[in-house]
Amino acid sequence: MFSGSMVALVTPFKDGGVDWQSLEELVEFHIKNGTNGIVPCGTTGESATLSHQEHDDVIKAVVKTVNKRVPVIAGTGSNSTEEAVRLTREAEKSGADGALMISPYYNRPTQEGIYQHYKKVAASVGIPLIVYNIPGRTGSKIEPETLARLAEIKNVAGVKEATGSVDQAIDVIRLCGDRFAVYSGEDSLVFSLMALGGKGVISTVANITPKEMSDLTQACLQGNWAKGRELQLKLIPLVRAVFIETNPIPIKTALSLMGKCRPDLRLPLTPMSEGNLKKLRQTMTDFGLIRGAA
Repeated sequence: MFSGSMVALVTPFKDGGVDWQSLEELVEFHIKNGTNGIVPCGTTGESATLSHQEHDDVIKAVVKTVNKRVPVIAGTGSNSTEEAVRLTREAEKSGADGALMISPYYNRPTQEGIYQHYKKVAASVGIPLIVYNIPGRTGSKIEPETLARLAEIKNVAGVKEATGSVDQAIDVIRLCGDRFAVYSGEDSLVFSLMALGGKGVISTVANITPKEMSDLTQACLQGNWAKGRELQLKLIPLVRAVFIETNPIPIKTALSLMGKCRPDLRLPLTPMSEGNLKKLRQTMTDFGLIRGAA
């Protein structure tokens, strides 16, 4: 079972293509600072605008750089079940330890359709799958009862809960028990979900605060709730700042301010507005990530 702080890694770009050197350096930055797992090619990794070849190649590059030091959980979701099968098989072939799969978007399948989607992918691979429940992006929510059904499938290992609802997480934990891991998909609810029995987070803000998010999750896993609460509250202003515009616009901008990669995005994502950029800079300065607000 995966646990702790797993980063939803950005995909750095340069001159229209993937910036392979920065990608490797970002992976090393995370391993050095205690990140417990790397998740390439998720929403934060701009998977929607990667070509199929880029998608496969980014996963291969991350697996190679990580070199088994921490788990690699590849983003392999699609609204086409056959495409999700292909992506997940390729990730497994490349050496990924697991796969994170967003619920089919735009199609808005029924709960039965969602179940059958994951069931088919799970039957096609041997690596564990983490279901990604984020109705704000997909247009449909995976109900706790559906997740309980999915938990019966051997290699469906857990769910990234990004509904924003603590009640949802409570019901999933209540129905599924220890056989199914719940990971926070909301950086502001890590402490809350872990206090209820969650196993960690798949985090956006960990791109810039890997040590703090790792420390937060480890404190919770060890039952040090006072420390976990302190770290969660410390991170809240930064969490809000990196979601001030559509993810991953602010987090990639934040990494560029830290000199970790270029701020390049692919359309339809565009650079931050000046007002929000100023707020992000100030919050990062207050947190101690950068010097000055210039």
